[in-house]
Amino acid sequence: MYIDGYMYAVETARKDEFVAYAKTCAEIFKKHGAKRVMECWGDEVPDGKLTSMPMAVKLEPGETVMFSWCEWESKEQRESVTEAIHQDFIDADLGDMPFDGNRIIMGGFVPVVDV
Repeated sequence: MYIDGYMYAVETARKDEFVAYAKTCAEIFKKHGAKRVMECWGDEVPDGKLTSMPMAVKLEPGETVMFSWCEWESKEQRESVTEAIHQDFIDADLGDMPFDGNRIIMGGFVPVVDV
């Protein structure tokens, strides 16, 4: 198993627009073998003094922190479809992202505990 994890901020007033956008994106990931795509709307995301999720995404007034992940069979499987996914995003002509793509935090992760 391999996990791509993401954290970013979405304008709270654009939640419905974001959900529609995210559903289309999830369909593309699933088409290429993603086992699971999860988009989580921040509910209890406290400010921190030294570090926090809001600080990490440079949260602005009127925005909500998002925590998302995509589960793949393996890193190799995900890497084998990355180019095709990018092309599908281009072909889908999704328009502008309903969030600031410059403030996305992302990374790939190997699970070490899965209970």
